[in-house]
Amino acid sequence: MMVGKQDPAGEMPYLIDFPVIGEPEVGYISVAENSNHIPFEVKRVFWTYGTPESIVRGRHAHYTTQQVIVAVAGRILVTTEMANGTIQLFVLEEPGKGVYIPPNVWHTMQYSANAVQLVMASTGYTEEDYIRDYAQFRKTWHRA
Repeated sequence: MMVGKQDPAGEMPYLIDFPVIGEPEVGYISVAENSNHIPFEVKRVFWTYGTPESIVRGRHAHYTTQQVIVAVAGRILVTTEMANGTIQLFVLEEPGKGVYIPPNVWHTMQYSANAVQLVMASTGYTEEDYIRDYAQFRKTWHRA
């Protein structure tokens, strides 16, 4: 387990509305700035695409990493589970919205055809930050 693990009863996932600037006849731009929209300093950005609709991705939690997930194309169903058992379902289908995932929140994602997911993360990649086994995730909460 990583040092600095946050209390699993901590902050809940929530939707973020990014500015949507533009008009239908010219198109739109949305902006995400650390100081105004993202509740952490972004250290890593990655995107997933080409995921078949039958596949469920994620299936993990993080000890310290915070993330914001955005569906830049298509629809993504994000299911989160808090340490206290609270489950939330977020439907991302507008590129001007994202969902904040705090540490110690189990999350899964399911994608529509041609969905593209953009993720902004508070840390660089390190395998030690992942809890990939659901039983271990549950065990981790009960010790906290």
